[in-house]
Amino acid sequence: GIGISVHGAYRVCTERTVCAMPEAAIGFFPDVGGSYFLPRLPGKMGIFLALTGYRLQGRDVFKAGIATHFVDTTNLKNLELDLMRLENPSLADIDRILSKFQEQCEIDYKKEFALKPVMGKMNTVFEADSVETIMNALQKEGSEWSRKQHEVLSKLSPTSLKVAFQQIKRGANMTLQDCLKMEYRMSQKFMQASDFHEGVRAVLIDKDNKPTWKPASLTEVTEDIVNSYFQQLPADKELKL
Repeated sequence: GIGISVHGAYRVCTERTVCAMPEAAIGFFPDVGGSYFLPRLPGKMGIFLALTGYRLQGRDVFKAGIATHFVDTTNLKNLELDLMRLENPSLADIDRILSKFQEQCEIDYKKEFALKPVMGKMNTVFEADSVETIMNALQKEGSEWSRKQHEVLSKLSPTSLKVAFQQIKRGANMTLQDCLKMEYRMSQKFMQASDFHEGVRAVLIDKDNKPTWKPASLTEVTEDIVNSYFQQLPADKELKL
């Protein structure tokens, strides 16, 4: 649902919300406009989420800047009723109602943002100019958090990681429409390559969680390979918005 909701003016999460971009685990990339909204999150959180697939839960989705409001699930029906009563709703009217319900929430109100203790490390490590540099920085940093992130990244598609890294870098300076066009080109290339098919097999079909990535290492994913995922399609094959 994030592809539909995240580009809206208002995004409401609850204590049950789970948000993640785990596409690299199946040999794909953060699609549905990930190129646009991820690089616009605070610090280096966007590239961190794009590469690691880290799961944000509950109020953390709001604290990360992905949701605009937090509302308890027990209040959702009342929120819906109040919104439906608006005869000629404006954005200001909607914001007023959402803010009112958010102020009534008590769930996890004082709970610290799960990523707050590691934001400094995250911003330093994921500031790097390549995935290889990120991996080296995680090893050198040496904390339990860095060790875990290095372990996670080591299991993911090397192609997906390097393409996603370039995707987020490019998307930071593009409109949403241009990001979606770029992602469509990327999706067509991923359909031709093997990692997406292998990732789906390993994670979703056979569920052995033992994908055989091709190429198998970051060093084998050359700059030419990465750039091939962003090449324009024939005019009649391009996404038209």
